[in-house]
Amino acid sequence: MYTKKIILLPIFLLSLFLSEPCASINWDTLSNGLELGRALSPLYEPSDSAYIHILRIDPAVYSLHLMNASHPEQGQRLTAREWARQEGFTAVINAAMFQRDFLRSVSFMKSNEHTNNSFVSRDKSFLAFDPLAEKLPEIKIIDRECDDFDHLRNKYGSMVQSIRMLSCTGRNVWQKSERRWSIASVGLDSTGNLLFFHATAPHSVNEFIDVIKDLPISLKRAMYMEGGSQAQLFIQTETRSLEFIGNYSSGGRAFTVSALPNVLGIMKKN
Repeated sequence: MYTKKIILLPIFLLSLFLSEPCASINWDTLSNGLELGRALSPLYEPSDSAYIHILRIDPAVYSLHLMNASHPEQGQRLTAREWARQEGFTAVINAAMFQRDFLRSVSFMKSNEHTNNSFVSRDKSFLAFDPLAEKLPEIKIIDRECDDFDHLRNKYGSMVQSIRMLSCTGRNVWQKSERRWSIASVGLDSTGNLLFFHATAPHSVNEFIDVIKDLPISLKRAMYMEGGSQAQLFIQTETRSLEFIGNYSSGGRAFTVSALPNVLGIMKKN
């Protein structure tokens, strides 16, 4: 049950409240280079589903992989949990939205081995990994507004295009809306850590961005991956197994887990 938090304060107390940090995170170290954070959304009263989960991943310890059901050797659509167990991933999250054929991504998507969609849409963000040249970041979110995409697109073996959440200067670029749903997204912090986000409780994307911007995680760039009942995050370590599933955009609880054609998975190096 989600309960909106409505707080009425005198003006002088409200201004004092707004001047203070409004979000905090409880971190749990899952293994070397992997931490799970839990932050209560300020839009909700405390409940299990009202927390935003953040998986912080050190790319020096974990490698990032793109999996596609359209790849002839990767098979069929699977849930995040099934992808993780089939491929041996420590964690899996959505790799952008997909088309009505339930295979192709909405925008540009390719790995070293397979091109899922060669169409480059107007969306401005690209998650780039598998660098093909030395001295490049292992993982980069390219923003066409401030980066030379035409130059960088041939510097990385794998790319996932989707909708950006922050401008090059860190501004929330989504319009306010009354429509709310669960959200899965991916980001990078100022030190280059990869971030997987999942919010089960419904947020508008604008609200969600404002919430994660306020978190003490030095967020630098972020991009939208999926929403509603298809938004998933699965984590499997030697001691923990966690599965986060989105709710329907209409607000109803999802009791079955959607099979996904395209996912991002992390695997410990060596």
